[in-house]
Amino acid sequence: MRKLRIGVIVGSASQSSINRKLAEALVKLASEQADFDFIELSPLPIYNRDDDAAYPAVFQGFKDRVRAHDGILFVTPEHNRSVPALLKNALDAASRPYGSSAWSGIPAAIIGTAAGGPATSMAQQHLHNILSYLNMPTMGQPEGFIRWHDGLIDAEGNVGPASHDFLKSYMNTFMAWVERLRKA
Repeated sequence: MRKLRIGVIVGSASQSSINRKLAEALVKLASEQADFDFIELSPLPIYNRDDDAAYPAVFQGFKDRVRAHDGILFVTPEHNRSVPALLKNALDAASRPYGSSAWSGIPAAIIGTAAGGPATSMAQQHLHNILSYLNMPTMGQPEGFIRWHDGLIDAEGNVGPASHDFLKSYMNTFMAWVERLRKA
């Protein structure tokens, strides 16, 4: 049986993003179980429904990349108690034109990190609502509200000992979720 193909979408374009660091560390934890592909959002222009009649090639290419995966791991920060505009734009663009959504049926998981106590809980809740509408079966448990702290990710990009077992279990559960629900 072939390895799973997992797309990783980070909701931040920042070069110093702690969510990108978390995503890279999560990929290391599950690299034997799946092939991972970081799908970048920053090249996408702002979606405008006026373009649906002549759907832009950049959006079609993005949709093709999304569809090439068995599952999608969303690793997102929280902006003003919701999902970042960059991520929302990508979700909207790849769901259009109506009836041709790239997201439909692809199993997903959501995780994120922030320095504050509630981490990215509100963004994740909003993202769950959006993914539900987009018909993406989204893993409900375990939830991944990860508080960023020194030692979460070490200098080599590995998950530190205090969080290793939880995040390894999170990724194992996600791999099983995708294996069970992936399209044939």
